[in-house]
Amino acid sequence: MRPFTYERAGDLSEASRLGANTGQGQTDAPVQFLAGGTTLVDLMKLDVLRPTRVVDISPLGADLAGVALTSRGLHLGALATMSKVAEHPDVRRAYPAIAESLSLAASDQLRNMASLGGNVLQRTRCPYYRDPSWEACNKRRPGSGCTAIQGYNHNHAVLGVDENCIAQYPGDLGVVLAAFDAEVELSGPSGARLLAFTSLHRPADGEPHLETNLRPGEVITGFNVPAGAWTRRSLYLKVRDRSSYEFALASAAVGLDMDGETVRQARIGLGGVAYRPWRSPEAEAVLVGKPLDEATAKAATDAAFAGAVTHGGNDFKPELGRRTLVRALLQAQSLPVSEAS
Repeated sequence: MRPFTYERAGDLSEASRLGANTGQGQTDAPVQFLAGGTTLVDLMKLDVLRPTRVVDISPLGADLAGVALTSRGLHLGALATMSKVAEHPDVRRAYPAIAESLSLAASDQLRNMASLGGNVLQRTRCPYYRDPSWEACNKRRPGSGCTAIQGYNHNHAVLGVDENCIAQYPGDLGVVLAAFDAEVELSGPSGARLLAFTSLHRPADGEPHLETNLRPGEVITGFNVPAGAWTRRSLYLKVRDRSSYEFALASAAVGLDMDGETVRQARIGLGGVAYRPWRSPEAEAVLVGKPLDEATAKAATDAAFAGAVTHGGNDFKPELGRRTLVRALLQAQSLPVSEAS
């Protein structure tokens, strides 16, 4: 780990001031915010992230760690821990997919430390990104190339990729937030603003080292998740190489609003297969107004993966992703009324 300056932010304005004019939030940023630190510290030890200043925002936790269910939806503080939210009775009852996505992530120890804000900003698990001995990684060294395209790409993305980067987004919670139309609350040097969660992460677009649309000095303060019938009849299904402490090969966040056997509205997010948290309006459109059976579910999954691009080692992913989504849709449909109402 390289030498760095450590500072603690006493409030949001101080955090924004310390992080301003630095490109904070991007891979090559000289300033990084620290909350739980479960991703940042790992990458600093690996010499992937090399900040000259680390700004600790954990002292803000008392103000930014709340969980509240209102008539408009669910509010989650950015510094709430993963375990706190996963175990919250209102979240488990009204937004089960959120609770499941957090319960299936990491280990008990990490969930007790990691914040929601840090979780949605976690970096890819691509081995070429996390090992600086590989020179060609456009996320670490812009313009150097993407070793994974011709290299080991077993768990790499098939949706939202281009010739610059095929890294997969590794998170779980972000997949649900994208599916459920969540908003991100931000605070920065120019004040507060709201951003659609689906706009938080950038596509590769030739600049994969620019991962988010955070402005310099901006801090994520919370998330707003709208209320809807689909949040109660929802689940998160995660398929992985082993049953615990492993990242998704494919995952699906599904929320359904049903009228008997017919789908009124659907919300679908895909994980493990995409460059960033992935919403699939194409799959949702196939389902609306139709009875949900295996044939309809398969048609929706075909729409979801119509644009998939593979690179050899991940050729299996579109089919695994389709099967995962079919299974998630049929499981969500069959949820008992007591769990879905």
